Amino acid sequence: MIISGGEALVDLVPHPVVGGGPFNVAVAAARLGGAAAFVGPVSTDAYGDQIMAHLLDNGVDVTLCPRLEAPTARAIIEHTPKLVFRFEGTDTADTLLAEADLSVFGEGPHILHGGTLGLFRGKTAETLASAAEEHDGLVSLDPNIRPQIISDRAGWDHFHQRWLAGTDIYKGSDEDFDWVWPGRGTDSVTEELLANGVTAVILTRGGEGLSVATRDGQLFAQAPAVEVVDTVGAGDTIVAALLVSLAEHGVATAESLAEVTGGDWQIMADRAVAAAAITVSRAGADTPRRDELPW
Repeated sequence: MIISGGEALVDLVPHPVVGGGPFNVAVAAARLGGAAAFVGPVSTDAYGDQIMAHLLDNGVDVTLCPRLEAPTARAIIEHTPKLVFRFEGTDTADTLLAEADLSVFGEGPHILHGGTLGLFRGKTAETLASAAEEHDGLVSLDPNIRPQIISDRAGWDHFHQRWLAGTDIYKGSDEDFDWVWPGRGTDSVTEELLANGVTAVILTRGGEGLSVATRDGQLFAQAPAVEVVDTVGAGDTIVAALLVSLAEHGVATAESLAEVTGGDWQIMADRAVAAAAITVSRAGADTPRRDELPW
């Protein structure tokens, strides 16, 4: 099972579009044929109904999606007279996850993924950090930084470090690395991550594709040339494609991840950028289904 924990919210652009990094990963993984679960509270309001319908319609396990009367978090994007971003997320449902007993998904090992807003907001941050610390399967982390929402850098660092201590796969963009480790190059940070227990570092480079670094070296996957409509969900698609690929090959522990060859990483990375290219060619985080790819 690919278990993705964190926030589900809506982007108002101005019509409501469901999203959230971990939410997108769960949906993308299910569309690509993975056994996927989303872990996070969902509001009982109309937006919450929309979120739950989307999860269920895409075959995502919602066993650990408690419905709460708190409102849905909203990212409001206005384009006129100028581009304005506003986040309304005080005491919203996504912050109120009190517990997450992953044993309900049966005997593992399972793959646990987290990041974005669920990494550091409210009770959810503590609950998911504890789950990551206790998890006996693979742990994947994508910080997916949203600087305009992070008001407490020390608090963010606290939860990031707790996740990082047990992370096997770390995915980030150039911008993420610059924010988390200011003044350092990505090569230096990657070397440090690998030296401190991370097995694979995935660095996304926008239209240039991505790199995968392991202790055995580094490889690159070139992104296909497409007309970009919307970049939302591209990174989440990459995460989902990689995790589904690993799960299908029975790679769900740190030990088995260390045995993945460079050739296999190349195949998975090429597949991931192909999947992301489909996502960015469509409006919203409309991630591809398996039959759209040469899997």
